[in-house]
Amino acid sequence: MEEPQEISSTDGGCAGDIVIEKFLVESKMPTPPAQLACGRQHCAFPLHGNELCVWTAEDPSQQLLVLRGHHQPISAVAFGNAAAPLLMCSASPDYVIMWSLDECRENVLEGLSPRGTVLGVLLGKVLCLRFSPDDRVIAVCAGSKILVLDSESRSTLAALEGHQGPVTAAEFCAWQAHVIISVSEDRSFKVWDHHVGSLIYSSPVLAASPLLSLAINEGSEQLVTGCAEGQLCIFSLVDGHHYRCVTRVDLRKKRESFSTRRLEPNPGSLPAESQLSSANELGKGDEAEATLPVLGLARCDLALGLSSECGLVSSGKTSCLWIGSSAGLFIFNLANFELEAVLHYKDFRNLSIQVAGSCAVMSKTSDEKAFCVLTSMFGNRIAGLEVNLAALLRRQRHPALGTRLSVLPSSCVLPTSPLHFGTVKGSSAEPACRKQSAARSAVKDQALVFHSKVRSSGYASAPHATMFSPKTNIKNDCKRASERKNRYKWKDSPAQNPLPTRLSRRLAVAEGRAAVRCVQFSGDGKRLACGSANHLALAFDADLTGTPAVFTGHDGAVNSVCWSHDGRWLLSASQDGTLRVWSARRTEAVLCLGKDVFPKPVQAAQFYYIDTFILLSSGPAVQLLTYHIDARQDDMRRYKPRGRCRAVVKLPMTGAAEVTSLSATNDFYSYLVLTAGRNRTLEVFDLNVGCSAAVIVGAHSRPVHQICQNKGSSFTTQPSQLYNLFATRAIGDGIRLWDLRTLRCERRFEGHLNRCYPCGIAFSPCGRYVACGAEDRHAYVYEMGSSTFCHRLSGHTDTVTGVAFSPSAPQLPGLHLDHLLDVTWNTECKRGRTAGGGPSVPPAQWTRQAATLS
Repeated sequence: MEEPQEISSTDGGCAGDIVIEKFLVESKMPTPPAQLACGRQHCAFPLHGNELCVWTAEDPSQQLLVLRGHHQPISAVAFGNAAAPLLMCSASPDYVIMWSLDECRENVLEGLSPRGTVLGVLLGKVLCLRFSPDDRVIAVCAGSKILVLDSESRSTLAALEGHQGPVTAAEFCAWQAHVIISVSEDRSFKVWDHHVGSLIYSSPVLAASPLLSLAINEGSEQLVTGCAEGQLCIFSLVDGHHYRCVTRVDLRKKRESFSTRRLEPNPGSLPAESQLSSANELGKGDEAEATLPVLGLARCDLALGLSSECGLVSSGKTSCLWIGSSAGLFIFNLANFELEAVLHYKDFRNLSIQVAGSCAVMSKTSDEKAFCVLTSMFGNRIAGLEVNLAALLRRQRHPALGTRLSVLPSSCVLPTSPLHFGTVKGSSAEPACRKQSAARSAVKDQALVFHSKVRSSGYASAPHATMFSPKTNIKNDCKRASERKNRYKWKDSPAQNPLPTRLSRRLAVAEGRAAVRCVQFSGDGKRLACGSANHLALAFDADLTGTPAVFTGHDGAVNSVCWSHDGRWLLSASQDGTLRVWSARRTEAVLCLGKDVFPKPVQAAQFYYIDTFILLSSGPAVQLLTYHIDARQDDMRRYKPRGRCRAVVKLPMTGAAEVTSLSATNDFYSYLVLTAGRNRTLEVFDLNVGCSAAVIVGAHSRPVHQICQNKGSSFTTQPSQLYNLFATRAIGDGIRLWDLRTLRCERRFEGHLNRCYPCGIAFSPCGRYVACGAEDRHAYVYEMGSSTFCHRLSGHTDTVTGVAFSPSAPQLPGLHLDHLLDVTWNTECKRGRTAGGGPSVPPAQWTRQAATLS
């Protein structure tokens, strides 16, 4: 056995802090693929065919222990789960033997030959061995059967038959001691109850090649299978999910996207030499074999992602997996289904094994290192590697941003900020009559400031922790945005509201087959606005009763609607390239911006900074506008909008890409604006400094069609960290959840069908759920801590194009694409209303009313 040696990188840099080859053993005969065993302090592997070699890092004087007892080549080795006594089991076509390592070492010290306990004889070729969590039962995968053996009585407890090919891997379920899950070369997995010897579930064929490996993640309650062509299939083991498939992953494509995925911060925030090099550093060896067989899967504990207080993970560590393949080792994140790190064997000059035939990995949580044992695919070598996780991640990831971004402002508005323009000019926007009356009532020789108390603007002090309290928001912030007093009474909504799962009411919005494209609740939760393809915007009462308000004037489909913070105005953007602001009470346009103002059609628009500005996107730029609305009534000029606006700042997207979506918080003061471009990038603008703050390249495989922030509700409170979460959605690429503080995709939601039409997403007011529409006529609700849906809401007859949570009640509307049905789910039906009830006024009368108004 050779001495441990440090391995250097092929690019000339020292990589000894990343991987070290601890040992190298030459076998007398070729080493066929076999199950290897790797523990925190030990590893075991076949040597010279029928000998069992155990290497340990505890005692350097006894690092190598050779056990003899098999007469035919050993095909599988496994360690027990208990630390003391440490048990080990080995299998060959002639024997299945269990060893106690402590007794074996004592025998060696006494000069005796170590001996094990024979559990089975002539069982055939065994491809996998696995101990139960308490080490009392051993699962032996022999041929197409799984034999469950008692380690104490050496008897056979059950023989599980049902696979059509050799069983390649099996695992015991940690939280269900009676359950065993197995995979086979027949390309399926099966769930067994080994106490009674029965089959619980059998999956269909999952891949075109045999399944080789299997892992069960206890934290996320997920099952991961790996096949010979590098495909990963992830299933949910949560009760009630019925082993539904969460997602499918192509390891080769993930490796390619990892090598090209980059996070580009603001060029002024980091020096040029601190930027990572291009993809050729990580992509060395990407020209390797077309497929990456998944030889082994093991748990990997990493301190990544969000803390448990944000509700995304059950502990402070993210659920990750080690993936051992013939070309290298990969760290796979089970939350966002992305690779966190890649280690190619050929990237290190002195590594003895370049292509592996068998692989086993184990993380050592004490020192954040991992140990891996490999056998050569084309030779007789067996090697052990020690991998430094921190060094591996540090080398392959960008350094942290100089300034951590947050939706919550941490400083006052700068004098040069575009936002400062709006706050200063806003003080002089009073009507002339009010100014004159104030001048006549002024007292001569009076001090400039004669009030006993002066209300602070709030910008000269740090943000308050209670700024999201419903009463604080409504009492202070709404008055700054509008001097009109709110006439509705606010009432806190219970924080633990149940999810809306029961169909409460169904409403036909219009006749024909005009699609409903967008939906939004007002801030008080009393009104619901939607835009449709028949050029109309409608505003309903939240309970969907009575005659809706009809807003006419657009010449194209209404793509987006947005309520002002005080509920007085409704903003709509249309495919005709115009943007209109409506009076919510009189259903008349008070501001109209068309093609004469914007060179290209408006893609997205909203109120911003508590109704101080209008934020919109036109072409490759984001524009910030101040506006003034003259609410005086003039019957002679009723149909001519008297509002006016003025451009404050125009911010172009990096790369001059067309803006496809934008989002900003209007319920409280925030400087950040999130945008998505046609080039699949996300860009964060800081309007306090008037420039780009960060760019995320390759956020999705297709352009993002919606950005949705967790804006909360005035009726509920959330931890302040949750307001930094936002979700993005692209056609055919699922939903991704991001954190502004890290600019990382923290979780990915899949399971809904979305292949060709843009469907909407929405956060619940409590911040614990995300809802989305789908093309299979259902709306899906995901919990933040799970990647698969917890509820699937039915009732539609076509594609669900949009969803919105009520801010004041557990209510979730969804929109149809064709049949114009607005379906509201609630936790219970209200008294006197039946599910599926129609509107009190038919859609035809709404159309006649709209014609009369126009």
